[in-house]
Amino acid sequence: MAQLQAPKGVPEYFPGRSAAFLAVREALSSPARHAGYGYAELPVFEDTALYVRGVGESTDVVAKEMYTFEDRGGRSLSLRPEGTAGVMRMVIENNLDRGQLPVKLYYAGAFFRAERPQHGRYRQLQQVGLEAIGTDDPTLDAEVISLADIGFRSLGLTQFTLQLTSLGCAQCRPSYRVLLQDFLATLELDDATRERAAINPLRVLDDKREGVQTQLAGVPYMVNHLCGDCQSHYDDVRTALRLLKVEWTEAPSLVRGLDYYTRTAFEFTHHLLGAQSGIGGGGRYDGLMSSLGGQDLSGIGWGLGTDRTLLACEAEGLTPGAGPLVDVFAVPIGDDAKSALIALGGELRAAGIRCDLAYGDRGLKGAMKAADKSQAPWVLIVGDQEVADGTVVVRDMSSGEQETVTWKSVQPLLAQRLKKNEGIHS
Repeated sequence: MAQLQAPKGVPEYFPGRSAAFLAVREALSSPARHAGYGYAELPVFEDTALYVRGVGESTDVVAKEMYTFEDRGGRSLSLRPEGTAGVMRMVIENNLDRGQLPVKLYYAGAFFRAERPQHGRYRQLQQVGLEAIGTDDPTLDAEVISLADIGFRSLGLTQFTLQLTSLGCAQCRPSYRVLLQDFLATLELDDATRERAAINPLRVLDDKREGVQTQLAGVPYMVNHLCGDCQSHYDDVRTALRLLKVEWTEAPSLVRGLDYYTRTAFEFTHHLLGAQSGIGGGGRYDGLMSSLGGQDLSGIGWGLGTDRTLLACEAEGLTPGAGPLVDVFAVPIGDDAKSALIALGGELRAAGIRCDLAYGDRGLKGAMKAADKSQAPWVLIVGDQEVADGTVVVRDMSSGEQETVTWKSVQPLLAQRLKKNEGIHS
């Protein structure tokens, strides 16, 4: 019988690397909580029409990359390829936009793209996302961008760049669209690219083929044709970013892969990841809510790649989440000792002290080998004599020193040492 394997393009995380994955996800989520964003748990699949209307029928995401299926009731459903449309549906359906604005939400989880897997490009990709809905204040744009920047820097990352531009609005985009289409009409493009240019000419700027990019020399960029309001908005975003001490690079050719973006657009790229260098990005999406049947409210958000950020950390030699899984490893010698340590382990866990036990009735040598592999800084040893005396041997694994303490002294002693260690490493 053939051995079963995980589906192609689906990364897995298990001990050894899963702690780093969790640390990255927490580092990217934490800045949002510190800025007043509440957590949103989104459905893994939605009505396909949500993504067709919200993301854009001409995008590669909708046209080529969605996992779409029909349920038993004949409804067309799709695994979520991104988070913003789902958040917007949630906000509208649950009247979150009828309360205090902006609505500030963050989320995390798996998203799905039916595309050719590559290093850092997966069919099941993990992201942390954030959305702020209800105001077009440019300083909110800067806040959103800075929270991503904080998350990356909190992991110790330094080899990344923030690329920034403005994609204009419904007032200045139409005239620029004509200007861009006139330029593209002079190029030698294949039929599929010409069709794309007719539907959404901005998407052609994102074409990575060398033959197309060579011809785009001299192309007019949206950021150079902004209306007065968009120019003022973009200037204010950059002023606020300076106040927040966030550095960026002007990127006039930057085009996000989804149709709903307007005005501020940005992407974080990492210098050591090769072709798949993007580790996160986003932008403003004025008009998206109204296109989905809600109020005409503005919003801005981002999606940061948890998988790719982990790869970026590894490329820079960083080890987020490094350290033992437990604080204490308990070694029983005999059945009575095992019963006693099972009870003590429960008390320690209830007190917030991470504790594991040598299972399998190993001898002292085997149990201590397991304790050493656990990397726990302290080991508790209990044998028949300790059970009779009501004591526990506490061994410091870094120094090899040990002391015998009473049963009731174990928890406060370990709590004090853990607090001392946290002070040393903070």
